[in-house]
Amino acid sequence: MMKIDVLTLFPRMFEGPMGESIIGKAVGKELLEINVSNFRDYSDNKHQTVDDYPYGGGAGMLLKVQPIYDNIKAIEEKHPETKKRVILLDPAGKQFDQKMAEEFSKEEHLVFICGHYEGYDERIRTLVTDEVSLGDYVLTGGELGAMVMIDATVRLLPEVLGNQISAQTDSYSTGLLEHPQYTRPAEFKGMKVPEVLTNGNHRLIEEWQLKESLRRTYLRRPDLLEKIEMTPQMEKMLAEIKQEEASI
Repeated sequence: MMKIDVLTLFPRMFEGPMGESIIGKAVGKELLEINVSNFRDYSDNKHQTVDDYPYGGGAGMLLKVQPIYDNIKAIEEKHPETKKRVILLDPAGKQFDQKMAEEFSKEEHLVFICGHYEGYDERIRTLVTDEVSLGDYVLTGGELGAMVMIDATVRLLPEVLGNQISAQTDSYSTGLLEHPQYTRPAEFKGMKVPEVLTNGNHRLIEEWQLKESLRRTYLRRPDLLEKIEMTPQMEKMLAEIKQEEASI
């Protein structure tokens, strides 16, 4: 069973998303345990403050190290047997992607620290193994980013989706965007399913799917093509795609 702990000032934000859909089913199947704690509860002063002004001046407030330190120590005392990967949600961190989700899915215990205010006391970074950003933009806090990362990670756990092939062939898992897909009816308002998908020839279907994955990636995310190892078949298909698209 994977364990996930979330440190946040707003635990109620996680009540709906972490109890529904794939994540809720994973918890129900006892494939996943999620605990959300409010690190304000670990503040050592009577007002339970978790932030303070930065030394040297500057705009805004910083999260203090003590409440987060004590919250993490409490998790370690509760689960001394697990190896933990502690993830700090930070706009300056490494950008989250499918490869990182796959890495996280192999861990036994993930701990997410959700920030607020203008930033962190630098000493908080000594407690973490990873500093991760959802993308090149700034959110009000780390909660939404943590939810996205948890969702992307949990769906990759064995038995969570039921059909693991689905996760393995998702967009980005193969390095390419996913090919177009269709379901019944075969024709709707003059729009037809490509004939190759209805002829039962699995070899031709697989070739079509690969070529259309390449086409979609070339048209929408050509940068991804630079990161994958192209086979001779893929190189030939890509050359055909470029000719076809140039003639449109």
